[in-house]
Amino acid sequence: MGISNVLALLSGVALFLFGMTLMSDGLKKVAGNKLELVLYKLSSNPLKGLLLGTGITAVIQSSSATSVMVVGFVNSKMMKSKQAIAVIMGAVIGTSITGWIISLSSLGKTSNVLQLLSADTLTALIAIIGIYLRMFCKHTKQKNIGNILMGFAILMFGMQTMSDSVSSLRQSEVFINLLTNFSNPIIGILVGMIFTAIIQSASAAVGILQALSSTGVISLPIALPILMGIGIGASLPVILSALSASVEAKRSAFSYLLINAFGAIIISVLFYGLNYLIHFNIDNLVLNTFSIALINTLYRAVYIILLIPFINLIDLLTKKIIKDEVDDEDLYEEDLLEERFIAHPALAIEQCRLTINSMANFARRNVQLACELIGNYNDKNFKKVENKEEIIDRYADKLGTYMIKITRKELNKTQNEEVSKYLHAIGDYERLSDHALNIAQSSKELNENGISFSEDGLKEMRTLALAISDMITITVEAFVNNDIHLAYSIEPFEQLIDDICEKMKSNHIERLKKGECTIEHGIAFNDLITDLERVGDHCSNIALTIIGLENDSLNMHNFLETLNDAQKEEYDNLLNNYRSQYNI
Repeated sequence: MGISNVLALLSGVALFLFGMTLMSDGLKKVAGNKLELVLYKLSSNPLKGLLLGTGITAVIQSSSATSVMVVGFVNSKMMKSKQAIAVIMGAVIGTSITGWIISLSSLGKTSNVLQLLSADTLTALIAIIGIYLRMFCKHTKQKNIGNILMGFAILMFGMQTMSDSVSSLRQSEVFINLLTNFSNPIIGILVGMIFTAIIQSASAAVGILQALSSTGVISLPIALPILMGIGIGASLPVILSALSASVEAKRSAFSYLLINAFGAIIISVLFYGLNYLIHFNIDNLVLNTFSIALINTLYRAVYIILLIPFINLIDLLTKKIIKDEVDDEDLYEEDLLEERFIAHPALAIEQCRLTINSMANFARRNVQLACELIGNYNDKNFKKVENKEEIIDRYADKLGTYMIKITRKELNKTQNEEVSKYLHAIGDYERLSDHALNIAQSSKELNENGISFSEDGLKEMRTLALAISDMITITVEAFVNNDIHLAYSIEPFEQLIDDICEKMKSNHIERLKKGECTIEHGIAFNDLITDLERVGDHCSNIALTIIGLENDSLNMHNFLETLNDAQKEEYDNLLNNYRSQYNI
């Protein structure tokens, strides 16, 4: 085998990998980035996880890619480790589908009847159709289908190139003697592991083994241990992807290695144990591309079926091996926005939704905690408000950066609307927390300066704070549940807040005239009113965002103009109920 053959083999591998990537990307785009979201939402039990892992890996043709995706789910707390193990098991089976696609390269070589449907003819037709769709069609979906067909054609051409480059080895005594040593299972497993770890693609490794089968010297004792090693070696990119992830994500990645390692051990014990007792006549059983694909699928399916009942034990073992970190449970959700999801907008947007929901609850708790400091100041709760303000700023920074990256991807209309809605919400929740800190600081200044409001003034302030606390609770609930009907109830609440603030200012002026309050009281009083009123304004902005209106171009007057008669009547009824509830 000369240098030209080696270069041809390497070029065949390159074409194979490029074709597989092109076909995989095209399939995912045709699916509209929904495969990953389906995988996340429908892996609620082991059987579903197994089937979904198998199906989605069969489509994207990479168990490593599926497993890396699952590690991302676990790292972002969107999936439990037990769910991840089931999906990974399915991915192990699903990746064997590529071998069946590769085996089409030998179609037509064994029968004259199939010459018209040979691999060469099929590849040529698919390439012609694919390039036509890619270059001459205007619709994106048709272009993506063209990419799928072109990827398949390139994959097949790469496979054919690999087969041709090694065809001369069938007469090489050195090569035959080398492969004979692979009959030692340990050597075969090591070769499969190392080779797959280097090229980081189990499908490509199986493809090369199938290409070598054209030499006519690949037997079952040679192929089986190599296939075992290929499965173990494929775990390397998954483990590497989790090095900087959370403990749970590292465990999920490690479970990929455990599953394949246990599989190799189980099948080795069963196969070689039975062979020792029964003496299978397999030494001269020469394999072709189809039989290698069949053995690869059976091998993976058998040990996965045997391991399914032990998912809990595998999960427990990963916890024993990878210990908890002390601060792992203290991670905030904004630390868990997965960069690897950026390539899949549906998943990235879903992760943003969960993270903004967490941010919303932090902002709600911070406003309510700040309101409790009015007339009842203590340093402990003041520090809590400060800490939460820092956390919310971190949320805003990371979410903003993350969502800008999402906008650079190809998004559909619905996804664009969601991103726009969330970007609006981030700003409002950050401002809510800013006002919470202002309220807390005003309460601290009042306490340090020994200033206290009059009995009536403090009562009014606490009524306003209670109304704000109730309003932000409704706002966050409406946002988290995307409850449009509940969002409509926030606008009359905002009007109530304005009414309370106006009444408080008028009453304060009367107390000033009577000498019951001082100018110093008035400054602090007005500062608190201003911040509390701003909280109501931002709740209104969030409500308008939920309803689907642009909150930077609408105010209360504009909003009221959008209501029909029935909605206006409901608005008035809610406003009157609120006024009665808070004695306004």
